[in-house]
Amino acid sequence: MDLYSIKQRFDIIGDNPGLHRAIDIAVQVAGTDLSVLITGESGVGKEVFPQIIHLHSPRKHNHYFAVNCGAIPEGTIDSELFGHEKGSFTGAYETRKGYFEVADGGTLFLDEVAELPLSTQVRLLRVLQTGEFIKVGSSKVQKTDVRVIAATNINLMRAIDSGRFREDLYYRLNTVPISIPPLRERKEDIHLLFKKFALDFADKYKMPPVKLTPDSAIILESYRWPGNIRQLKSIAEQISVIEHNRIIGPEVIKRYIPQESPLHLPVRTEGHNPDHLTDRDIIYKILYQLRQEVEELKTKIGGEEPHSGNTIISGTKEISGKIDEGSVIDYEEADDNFEISGQNFSIQNMNEELIKKALLKHNGKRKAAAAELGISERTLYRKIKELNLDL
Repeated sequence: MDLYSIKQRFDIIGDNPGLHRAIDIAVQVAGTDLSVLITGESGVGKEVFPQIIHLHSPRKHNHYFAVNCGAIPEGTIDSELFGHEKGSFTGAYETRKGYFEVADGGTLFLDEVAELPLSTQVRLLRVLQTGEFIKVGSSKVQKTDVRVIAATNINLMRAIDSGRFREDLYYRLNTVPISIPPLRERKEDIHLLFKKFALDFADKYKMPPVKLTPDSAIILESYRWPGNIRQLKSIAEQISVIEHNRIIGPEVIKRYIPQESPLHLPVRTEGHNPDHLTDRDIIYKILYQLRQEVEELKTKIGGEEPHSGNTIISGTKEISGKIDEGSVIDYEEADDNFEISGQNFSIQNMNEELIKKALLKHNGKRKAAAAELGISERTLYRKIKELNLDL
């Protein structure tokens, strides 16, 4: 099957050489049983490539399962993957098969593989090396023949250095690496993708498609797209539904691109990903909001004028002025305490405050709160436990 046919079958839009390279590797490796590790930022479309591999492989008539490792609570992940015996833990009312047993002869896609606990990583390494696994609560060794494809949007080498990911598992998974380029490196594809989404939403909502003026297209191409294709699709849908005029000029596009929003700080592309935020990253995410609240409070109490410029805090150093698109915040130089308008905030206090705000905003729904914070549900559960939050 040629490249055009594959792109058409899997609804892949774009002519970027990096994208074509990724598709070519996926097809070439499909006929083998080698493990594949797909890397790329959140929203680039990594989930399509395991499907390409599976459907071009000898396993295509067998099961294919996609498992989001970041969405399964730590206490049940082993049971989900490897199964459990009746009575092995509270709530285990019957014996259950896991994905590795059910997918025997097929393909298992482990998305967000870096979210797996270390204990589960040991089990995964064993099944990759020997094809053997043991159900939770059992002593019986079982065999399986599953092709594993994994994906992550974080820097695994940094995760290895920090002790969060096993080095031996990394090399086992990374037999064949496939890297998906971010949207900002596919500028020639951005307008094509927008047109595709506009047509899709026009059909969905029974309305004429929106069209960009040349100046609007240039604005889209110059934006960094921290949320990649997923963000572009969301903006295309908003514009399609909200705007009455179907010809979209620059003044309209600018209203939908959150360049000045405090929740869309410039993204560091090397070794940092907005969907896997560290404690310090979370702090930076709300510094604008805290600054604004402090200034508003000062204005109400003392009649002072709010500070006119945007401000970033780096350690105890205050840097004022507008943040330009494409600038980078140095997370590494920051201390664990920040000073905003004479007030000190520790990382723990600010984490606690942000988590409480997110949960309050979403009426206690942890999945929505985790999405707001840019972290996985499991990470949110862990932080709630670490901070002893009474929620």
